[in-house]
Amino acid sequence: MSTPTAERHLRILHIEDSELDHQLIVAQLRRAGLSIEVQRVDSLLELESALRQPWDAIISDYNLPGFSGLLVLDMLRQRQYLMPFVLVSGEIGEDTAVAAMRTGASDYLLKNNLARLAPALLHAIEACESERARVAADAELLKSKQRLHELAGHLQTSVEMERAAIAREIHDDVGGSLTALKFDLAWIARHAKDAAVQQRVNSALETVSYAIEASQRIMHNLRPAILEQGLVAAVQWMANRFERRTGILTTTRTSHEQIQLPPGVPLVAYRTAQEALTNISKHANASKVNIELSVDSGVLTLEVSDNGQGIAPGDLAKARSFGIRGLHERAATVGGWVDLSSSSRGTSLILSVPLQAEAAAQFGDDHSHTEEHDPSAWGSA
Repeated sequence: MSTPTAERHLRILHIEDSELDHQLIVAQLRRAGLSIEVQRVDSLLELESALRQPWDAIISDYNLPGFSGLLVLDMLRQRQYLMPFVLVSGEIGEDTAVAAMRTGASDYLLKNNLARLAPALLHAIEACESERARVAADAELLKSKQRLHELAGHLQTSVEMERAAIAREIHDDVGGSLTALKFDLAWIARHAKDAAVQQRVNSALETVSYAIEASQRIMHNLRPAILEQGLVAAVQWMANRFERRTGILTTTRTSHEQIQLPPGVPLVAYRTAQEALTNISKHANASKVNIELSVDSGVLTLEVSDNGQGIAPGDLAKARSFGIRGLHERAATVGGWVDLSSSSRGTSLILSVPLQAEAAAQFGDDHSHTEEHDPSAWGSA
């Protein structure tokens, strides 16, 4: 529990060129019952030296030899010192007082009315300590948010790496075994003479063929190998597959046929489009979808829009809207953000990712991957 301001020992820096006025102010504060230690300075050189020490508050005259109280306030602001500052002057105009308060002064008063000095000083110290606590809390909140973003990015990367590992196992083990089984069944079908055996073998071949197709579909969902052909090709392939599967007319437009992107960005864009199309097929009741992919002014933009029934505002604010939150967190892993807008005429989801200048300028036929390690990139199958 903090000590009440009036009961603790206060270190005060007094900027004053008159020794008599200094003694009057010190006497006034001690008469008010404050335990204080006061140091007087009257030059910029002394002030520079004194500011290296810790102080509970600063009391300053306005007119000083070669400088003013406003100059002191500017010095404190430039150094980002959050310090209680009470301006005391023999005479101070209203405009000057207003300028001082805007510059950061806690309070101001005249030297012929020092009775208000102690309460004003205590109030300034308490207000400043509250502000320091708020600033510290904001800084801690910012650190906490940053740690959460880092954790979300780590989890996203871990999920993608696990998906890649599972896809490789399905391809190598399950896919290989099913293919071998299909060859064996085909051999039996060619050599079997009994009609009943032929019928059962053909039925088994159909089942195995379906299992192979299912395993391929699962691998595509787990590990979008199409990304090796570039983001544009992957999005176009996804759009065509979505249109065939759902019957929803899907149009894709792009500013470049091929785009060279920094590591991690293609996968984020692909997963964002995939999540958007999944939500459209489940909830939008749409008949038309537009996908636009472009790079302009060093920013990659992916927009997926539909003409469906839209999203209710309450749905966006649901505590368990993890899909939408996941899109925001995924975008943040590559320094991007997601904008979602919806009305009764449809929904639009926009992913924006600022790119490095050199990466944004590289377009053409070169699809060679960077040598930099990308923890979310796919390994070779």
